[in-house]
Amino acid sequence: MNSRSNLKITPLTPRIGAVVEGVDFTKPLTDAIFDEIHEAWMNHLVLFAHGPALTPEQHLSLGERFGPLHIHPAAPYAFGNPALMQIHTDASSKRNNGEGWHSDVSADLEPPMASILQIHQTPSYGGDTLWANMYLAFEMLSDPMQRMLEGLSATHSANYDGYYGDHQPQRENPVATHPVVRTHPVTGRSALFVNSGFTKRIEGLTKGESDALLGYLFEHIKNPNFHCRFQWRKNAIAIWDNRCTQHMAVWDYYPETRSGIRVTIKGDQPFFKPRNGEGSNA
Repeated sequence: MNSRSNLKITPLTPRIGAVVEGVDFTKPLTDAIFDEIHEAWMNHLVLFAHGPALTPEQHLSLGERFGPLHIHPAAPYAFGNPALMQIHTDASSKRNNGEGWHSDVSADLEPPMASILQIHQTPSYGGDTLWANMYLAFEMLSDPMQRMLEGLSATHSANYDGYYGDHQPQRENPVATHPVVRTHPVTGRSALFVNSGFTKRIEGLTKGESDALLGYLFEHIKNPNFHCRFQWRKNAIAIWDNRCTQHMAVWDYYPETRSGIRVTIKGDQPFFKPRNGEGSNA
């Protein structure tokens, strides 16, 4: 798809994801270009671009173009700056960053709005990341199921104790309660907002009911009809919306190395606005 400027936006799939060409993210974005990128981002949920490598300062500046930066509760960081989260897996790793379906740090009271990841070192093969469209995941549920979920809230919690080895956490493990279905503050669309990484219990249900419903929703999110899959190249960039997507990084390249830096942008407290437009809950 050709844009109003020299930007070229090419959908990766009809339902989620697009590749951006014609912009150099190492340079400050003009208001016109940023607005065009933001519009494409709202339409496609996750944007991808290829090189060149960002310096730490350029990566921080790009993140700040979207908003104030978020600090991960516990992850290791690079260049002495906790806003520059390290994404690194090699032959000595005990686990892989982002190995299960999740929305970044959804256990925070104000979960991140967006994340911007650049991968600097890729394995010979593999190491793809998948993203899922949570608007579509909600819309594909039956109307009775949608109506039931719209009235529910769920507890999200994160336990990073020992998760990143000897690295000392930046702050305490977060816990928060959010609506199961959230209203996107820009698009106004409803998105499913539970994930297997952080969502632990649906409020007001018995444990058995909560486990059964969450188990169903976690499996529902795995439907490949909601997904796109991105094959990383050196210095590729992904910009995704945590309010309406989930993602999962595939660890199929052991013992090779995959490494990069992620900058994350602060969000707001999730809320739900009923379809009849009356009231909201947060």
